[in-house]
Amino acid sequence: MTEVDPLFGQLSEHDLDFIAGHGIVRSYPKSSVIVHEGDVGESLYILLEGRVKVFVSDEQHRELTLNIQGPGEYFGELSLIDDTPRSASVVTLEQTRVALVTRPAFERCLAENSALAIKLMGMLVKRIRSLTLNIKNLALLDVYGRVARTLLDLAVEGDGIRVIEHRLTHQEIANMVGASREMVSRIMKDLVMGGYLAVEDGRILIKSRLPARW
Repeated sequence: MTEVDPLFGQLSEHDLDFIAGHGIVRSYPKSSVIVHEGDVGESLYILLEGRVKVFVSDEQHRELTLNIQGPGEYFGELSLIDDTPRSASVVTLEQTRVALVTRPAFERCLAENSALAIKLMGMLVKRIRSLTLNIKNLALLDVYGRVARTLLDLAVEGDGIRVIEHRLTHQEIANMVGASREMVSRIMKDLVMGGYLAVEDGRILIKSRLPARW
């Protein structure tokens, strides 16, 4: 499953600091639900400390994890654009501190920095394209393909290899790709035994190019 590009994905650290400066700092303990899917809201949350899980669920309480986020990332940005209900829930995975930016505060940001509005329009177009690719991957890739795609999307380059810094359980990966934990565990075990992956101190290291199919 391809990770959906955040709406503000092209903003610089300076831009995010500028927006966060217009916010109110709040702290949440572990396992706190910050945003409920279906609620109406008009605030952007910028993560200052901690980690959160972004997910959707159905009436049977089955979950699909959309993303795991850490410091410097953000969620709830769509509520700054329209008045529709929240499209996903967000729960803290550990003690977390955020800067909460309301829509009026964000509008003041745009008034003070018109370049943000131009960047925002470009990011909206990119988000639509990313969502189209996401649907394509869910429809056409098998479970292994979705696991491989998700690992690559979450990894960042470091010391010549790609590394997933966030601690991820097999259940969390399964929730991201819409598969069983047992299936994901089997795939991960095979990739480790094949020398493609390694797990060190909770981090997942992609040591070599993942095979096209399994």
